[in-house]
Amino acid sequence: MVNKAVGNAVLRNRVHRRLRALMAAQLPGLPAGSLTVVRALPPSGSSSYGELEADVQAALRRVLTEPKDMR
Repeated sequence: MVNKAVGNAVLRNRVHRRLRALMAAQLPGLPAGSLTVVRALPPSGSSSYGELEADVQAALRRVLTEPKDMR
């Protein structure tokens, strides 16, 4: 999800495409049947691809290593 607060339509579409590509690369590592929602916060509009990649990887690492009772 990319909110209007991220920027204009061109910027929102760029962030959307980057996040979609990043998540496509991460799909094989997710448990089968997983549902994932990625929400772009306003600072993502000025983030580089590498910064977004690091953020996505860190978030997935946190979610996948949490104890199950915390989910």
